[in-house]
Amino acid sequence: MLEIRPAREADLPAVAALAVEARDDSPTGIQLAAQHTDRLLEHLSVLLAAGGHVLVAEQDGRVVGVVLGRVVAAYLFAHRASLYLDMVFVAPRARRHGVGHALLRAATDLAAVHECDDIYSAPVPGNRGVQRFLARLGFAPAAGHRVASVAALQRRLLAAEGAPRDAAHPHHRKFGRAGIEDLIARRRRARSVMESGPIDMRPVGGGAPSRRRPAKAG
Repeated sequence: MLEIRPAREADLPAVAALAVEARDDSPTGIQLAAQHTDRLLEHLSVLLAAGGHVLVAEQDGRVVGVVLGRVVAAYLFAHRASLYLDMVFVAPRARRHGVGHALLRAATDLAAVHECDDIYSAPVPGNRGVQRFLARLGFAPAAGHRVASVAALQRRLLAAEGAPRDAAHPHHRKFGRAGIEDLIARRRRARSVMESGPIDMRPVGGGAPSRRRPAKAG
């Protein structure tokens, strides 16, 4: 018997295993999602904590399909909310039995509850099976994503400008590795501000704030 339901904490290892299987199911998946299972478990926990949605298809006591979704609120280029599907995947052993359709029906119900106008899905480019499945259900191309690593983009931009790194971009000295780690640590403290008290707001990489003596009257 097939059941579509929200994932529980105990389902997350099975969902992470399906995510790895989805990655390996595509010729370009390794490049786009080369995380280990423990990292995927962390991402899934963050997704749920941030209000994301994980729907699983359970058949005969096993999780055989999953939909990962986020409701994106209205913004500059969209007047109404949308449901964004980060992943739609059915294990090969459970395909051609209506599992994918059942998952998308549940996703459609979720979108209706949140008054979403559209549902977006971004399948891995090399996964033609998922693309054909979505196309048969009326999903049409809307936009294309391109990706670049931060380090590679920095190198290309600096090369295009033809200037030494520190001379052209003094802020790179300020936001070096130590500065970035400091910034990450401060953001983590900000998340727990209710427990940890005031946040250190001094400039990244700077020392203690200077104390100015009050100006004399007259």
